[in-house]
Amino acid sequence: MASFVIEGGHKLCGDIHPQGAKNEVLQIICATLLTAEKVTVNNIPDILDVNNLIQLMRDMGVTVAKEGIDTYSFQAENVDLAYLESDEFLKKCSSLRGSVMLIGPMVARFGKAMISKPGGDKIGRRRLDTHFVGIQSLGADFRYNDGRGVYEITADRLTGTYMLLDEASVTGTANIVMAAVLAKGTTTIYNAACEPYLQQLCKMLNRMGAKIKGIASNLLTIEGVEELHGTQHTVLPDMIEVGSFIGMAAMTRSEVTIKNVSYENLGIIPESFRRLGIKLEQRGDDIYVPAQENYQIESFIDGSIMTIADAPWPGLTPDLLSVLLVVATQAKGSVLIHQKMFESRLFFVDKLIDMGAQIILCDPHRAVVIGHNHGFKLRGGNMTSPDIRAGIALLIAAMSAEGISRIHNIEQIDRGYQNIEGRLNAIGARITRI
Repeated sequence: MASFVIEGGHKLCGDIHPQGAKNEVLQIICATLLTAEKVTVNNIPDILDVNNLIQLMRDMGVTVAKEGIDTYSFQAENVDLAYLESDEFLKKCSSLRGSVMLIGPMVARFGKAMISKPGGDKIGRRRLDTHFVGIQSLGADFRYNDGRGVYEITADRLTGTYMLLDEASVTGTANIVMAAVLAKGTTTIYNAACEPYLQQLCKMLNRMGAKIKGIASNLLTIEGVEELHGTQHTVLPDMIEVGSFIGMAAMTRSEVTIKNVSYENLGIIPESFRRLGIKLEQRGDDIYVPAQENYQIESFIDGSIMTIADAPWPGLTPDLLSVLLVVATQAKGSVLIHQKMFESRLFFVDKLIDMGAQIILCDPHRAVVIGHNHGFKLRGGNMTSPDIRAGIALLIAAMSAEGISRIHNIEQIDRGYQNIEGRLNAIGARITRI
């Protein structure tokens, strides 16, 4: 198991480029199964979750070629359907959260799919009901094989229908959309997720010959087609990395420029950091964060304590709440962080408390942070990363802390962040991988 050793207290300075968006590329790679023609994808990040999915595609019989530093082509002309029933395939799926999005494309094009319960972060329950109920509504038959611990999904031909999703699940919506594009007739999805990454998926599918209307809204209308064709696609920069770098600059009182962020697709993220008192400027498609000695948390208009909560898009992504919480520990003022979607994601705060942060964990979903206003630095500590986003939050804390910190289980960070220590060391950080 690898670890990071971080020497805290060093300022950053310079330009940093966000990687391609993990949450988008997992959907896009799965969507390449919908056609026998070649699909080329640019700006693919070199991270564990994505690399594991690419290897899984190879194992399934998809022809995968690396055509550039971050460019791959996928051609699902000769998919090995027998392999999809093997224990090896199902075991790999169980360790990869994104594998659940193979169901929609597989059932739509081949009439069957098998999937074991996928893994991923240990951040509480992550229901698959939206995926299953939506694809069942299109006519698929789901059976749970208790002996093998797998779901078996079959369908002669999916048929379009109207559905109102019980939650605006991003991966659930993506799965249903990928199934519906080859279904017979018209599918209407209400309460659909509308994140930029889902918009990207829909736009790519339309270039492949799909007929999807309502993109960027929560009401999607999909007219099924007989087949899809090849295309080229470029993945957006990762908004979670952009937010993480803003937080790092603020915590280390550094001057940093984050390059090519696709600002129009960041939604409420820049404003959420401004609420904590962090200054940032849009310069073309870059974000400039000046060095700040102090930053003060805003209050609501009536004077009550600021609350920052996650919500479906265009609300704040839950993936950034861990970062915002850490940044608040050195702000002036107090803030309530309300993590609504996952009940275990705030449990990493005990590690911050050990470092000297003033945080009251109210319950599994809410934490009150009383900022130090840089009057008291966090202490270096010895900690373990429980999930991707908590891992990067702990790294930010360690970079701003006095002394040496160690973060274990950094494979969790590697799942979502490409060569993070190399990129941060290039602008002044002191991080060693051991």
